[in-house]
Amino acid sequence: MIRFTLRHLTTIAILAVICWWGLFYVPGTPSYAIVKLKLAVDGRDGNAAVGYVDFRQLVRNAGYEYVKRKEAGGSVLGEMVGDTAVTALSGPVAALARSWAERQVSNGARDVQIPGLALAGAILMLQRDGRTAHTEFRDNRGRMWSIRLSQEDGRWRIVEVKGIRRLLAGLGPADSQLQATPGLSRGR
Repeated sequence: MIRFTLRHLTTIAILAVICWWGLFYVPGTPSYAIVKLKLAVDGRDGNAAVGYVDFRQLVRNAGYEYVKRKEAGGSVLGEMVGDTAVTALSGPVAALARSWAERQVSNGARDVQIPGLALAGAILMLQRDGRTAHTEFRDNRGRMWSIRLSQEDGRWRIVEVKGIRRLLAGLGPADSQLQATPGLSRGR
């Protein structure tokens, strides 16, 4: 046994490093979180899928994006009122968005599916900077997506999707609760 170990020490060391990498490093990466999100969506596990999205931060960022676009060239007061409204509404809207997303994933809705090529593109284009990560990719419909993830408490979650209004505008009639929510209507 010792002769075998000595002869194959390099192979054993390489296998040990690969096992360590696979067990301890990979699960803490944003790429792993994206893959786990896709697996949860594919498995129709809405509860697990929503765990990879920070809905409160996602709604805030979408609201701030909307206010900045709406107030471009507007007054500072208008921007402050918009920021206050975004902060005040982010909790209830986030809860509504979370329950909607969980229901859609659990029902296997086509609109929330993650195509394999989009997943590969997201992982290949992923740029990590400490506790944040950013990816841009083009989906199978030719739309460009820009997604930011953040790490809190050792978990990676999606916190921002640029142009999320475009996603909300493309939802079917089943999203009437989100349409009725101030700041998230389909108006263009």
